[in-house]
Amino acid sequence: MSWTTNDLGDLSGRLALITGANSGLGFESARALSEHGATVVLACRSRRRAEESRDALLPKAKGGLEVLELDLADLASVAAAAQRLAENWGRLDLLLNNAGVMALPRSLTRDGFERQFGINHLGHFALTLQLLPLMEGRPGARVVTVTSGAHLFGRIAFDDLQGERRYDRWSAYSQSKLANVMFALELQRRLEAAGSTVASLAAHPGMARTNLQPASISANGSWIEPIAYGLMGPLFQSAAMGALPQLHAAVAASAKGGELYGPDQWGGVRGYPARGRIAPAALDDGARRRLWAVSEELTGVAS
Repeated sequence: MSWTTNDLGDLSGRLALITGANSGLGFESARALSEHGATVVLACRSRRRAEESRDALLPKAKGGLEVLELDLADLASVAAAAQRLAENWGRLDLLLNNAGVMALPRSLTRDGFERQFGINHLGHFALTLQLLPLMEGRPGARVVTVTSGAHLFGRIAFDDLQGERRYDRWSAYSQSKLANVMFALELQRRLEAAGSTVASLAAHPGMARTNLQPASISANGSWIEPIAYGLMGPLFQSAAMGALPQLHAAVAASAKGGELYGPDQWGGVRGYPARGRIAPAALDDGARRRLWAVSEELTGVAS
């Protein structure tokens, strides 16, 4: 039987933080969790857009909806957001590392990192490590890091992580998405070794229609991408369907730490949540530990 939001159950009393919750997969995840009783913190770069999304969700929400300013491209903002969450709530049950950017021309974050690697991986790495103490001991606490099917084609260029010598926007995107999976798996290994009560999982939406596609087109001024997306139109599913794998990973009793979930049809392109394929590169223990060490060094945040 296909898993849907009807299977979320009663989430009353649970606190969830979703990055990038003002649109797309994050918005749909916030909708589903709040309609099932969870208090959801919309962690977004734009407070105005987050408040607009909160207002749109309020009529059907059974749990609370809060706004938290968070810019994953600025490690100072990440630290401040983690501190505010600790001060205001002092706990956290679910962390959905959902926000991301895709296939952008090369630019840098406030801290000097290539933007896709900086936002998609390093920002979430730093955020997660700073929030983990709030999750420890909470029943069913989970970290879900959202990746993409593009992780299957990714390669971690340890000799050029920031794309300073050569840069291809799609290769950089795939690298960041592979880093997401490697982080989720290495985090799970470390949590298990420490006897933690928190679980770490990964999820991807398949081909879901979100704001990532138009944002990429706008940033690159490409004339061929709109045509390509138009031709692939029938393959895309809704953002609500695309959010199901991360929701399943966050709350399903059958989902376990170290697993990855994605759509179950057409090789993970669309459908309902199911265990997904993990790239062999993400299963390399040595590479995962190396990425972790580099990420600690770059962000200044250690476990």
